[in-house]
Amino acid sequence: MGAAPSAARRAVLVVDHGSRVAEANALLDVVVARVRERLPDRLVRPAHLELAAPAIPDAIDAAVAEGAAEIVIAPWLLGPGAHATRDLRRIAHEGERRHPGVRIACAEPLGLDERLVEVLLARIASA
Repeated sequence: MGAAPSAARRAVLVVDHGSRVAEANALLDVVVARVRERLPDRLVRPAHLELAAPAIPDAIDAAVAEGAAEIVIAPWLLGPGAHATRDLRRIAHEGERRHPGVRIACAEPLGLDERLVEVLLARIASA
């Protein structure tokens, strides 16, 4: 009984770049649905850096409005480029300033992972 309120106050924002192509943004919704299935005790929402809604600041505000006291920004980005290393951290700090008492952390980008190499090899083989 006591664990449910604190668990419901944790959120994950799965973040991509955003696109003008609707199918690209819809893919993030599918990823978010899969993450939500595996993390049923958290609020899991999509957000985009630019070009599509919801923007990350709006998603942060919405998560806080839903009761989140801790938010993890999880980039659906491959490498440690400017967005992953600079922009997401800046947005997280701005969110913490807008919402005192809310902790916003940034996970690392997907990076080099052998599982991703295997996926790439499968795509090459099927081309």
